[in-house]
Amino acid sequence: MDAKGQEIRDEIDAPSEDEAQTTIRQMGYFVTKITVKKVVTQAATKKKQRRGFAMGGAKTKHICAFTRQLSILQDAGLPILRSLRILENNQKPGKLKNALQDVCEEIEGGSTLSEAMSKSPKVFSRLYVNMIKAGEAGGALEVILQRLADFLERAESLKRKVKGALVYPVIVVTVAILILTFIMIFIVPTFEKMFDEFDLKLPAPTLLLVAVSNYIANYWFLIILMPICAFIFVKLLRKFRQGRTGFDMFVIKLPVFGGLVEKNIMARTTRTLGTLVSSGVPILEALNITRETAGNAMFERLYGKVTEAIREGEVISKPLAEHSVPGFHPMALVFWMLMGSFPGLMMASVAITARGTKLDTDSMLQTLTLLSIQAIVFGALGAAAYYFLKMKSRVVDDLVVNMVDVGEETGELDTMLYKVADTYDEEVRVLTDSLTALMEPLMIVFLGVAVGFIVISLFMPLVELISGLT
Repeated sequence: MDAKGQEIRDEIDAPSEDEAQTTIRQMGYFVTKITVKKVVTQAATKKKQRRGFAMGGAKTKHICAFTRQLSILQDAGLPILRSLRILENNQKPGKLKNALQDVCEEIEGGSTLSEAMSKSPKVFSRLYVNMIKAGEAGGALEVILQRLADFLERAESLKRKVKGALVYPVIVVTVAILILTFIMIFIVPTFEKMFDEFDLKLPAPTLLLVAVSNYIANYWFLIILMPICAFIFVKLLRKFRQGRTGFDMFVIKLPVFGGLVEKNIMARTTRTLGTLVSSGVPILEALNITRETAGNAMFERLYGKVTEAIREGEVISKPLAEHSVPGFHPMALVFWMLMGSFPGLMMASVAITARGTKLDTDSMLQTLTLLSIQAIVFGALGAAAYYFLKMKSRVVDDLVVNMVDVGEETGELDTMLYKVADTYDEEVRVLTDSLTALMEPLMIVFLGVAVGFIVISLFMPLVELISGLT
């Protein structure tokens, strides 16, 4: 440290540690720690070049297992470098194994564990590194590793639960789309050809079914292309700050699924903040890390406002309540209006592609065009009205604010944050179970309506044909 008490890190050449300390004192500094820096040998360089190729980051479940094993080894009293070597040898080739090799080399060169891990940000997040740093400063690394392992395991369990709840509806919807597409491409055209041979005047439902069938048969690739284009559009828009904020505000206010996303984020962020506070990380640094792990622009803005308020001497609960209202955002309104007008846009595309065909001379085409325009207008206005009703609803309810307030008053903020996270974890579990149970009857009703419409549309001309033949 210098005369002002600030920490200084530097390198000095000396034949021994005693002479190095003497030289540093002569420079006017107080020595706190000296470590011999080892030069990376040529063999080590060659070893680094022979590492396996790996893209992206390490899987969360692998990091969870590594953290739990490291906490057990540290609790048993093994040196940190030996523990890391043991775990590195047990890892399969990949990003985590490469990162552990880098960490071991950095520690051998004189770096601390947190410093070494900070040089592999794709594997060890900022939250991970800061908790390790707090454990090193407090001399309780094994305790911090246990807390970190518990935190990661809970977060991974919640993520698996949410993903598992979405698997069933995604599979059912995909199978339903494939079945309906098959009927539209291969079954309906056969009936259409038969109706043309008998020169039947088709009723409105049958004309609509034929128009949709022709649309899918001629433009089937749009069924695959439209979701891909929508995904790319959203990804590009989220590259801009306003686009990302608007989309994230749109997502958390979606019916049913928005509540699931909101509760999931609250569970993750409160558990993150509680884990950091209980580990001894300074509150401002803990809030900054929590903001980065939120994954939603609305919650990032919220925790940013809380951080600014704390710098000015406020408590956490007050700004948490004041800034939890999303408010109006023009891009969020655009997303809502696009979603509301989507059915009308699909009807309009069917009407446009039907022009120039035999349906062009029929009144059905004009009717379909009029209906599509009405669906676009009323759908967009209805979605906008829903957004204006929901934009004032808070994303942090009174339960969270009151428990945080009590935690600050009693000095048990970390305990209260854990309780909030447990509450939201349970709500997410109940909501995902309810959604899973609700999706089955909804899918059955949807398929029943779709198949019923197809059957009725095809049988109405058949009944007329049989009557005419009789």
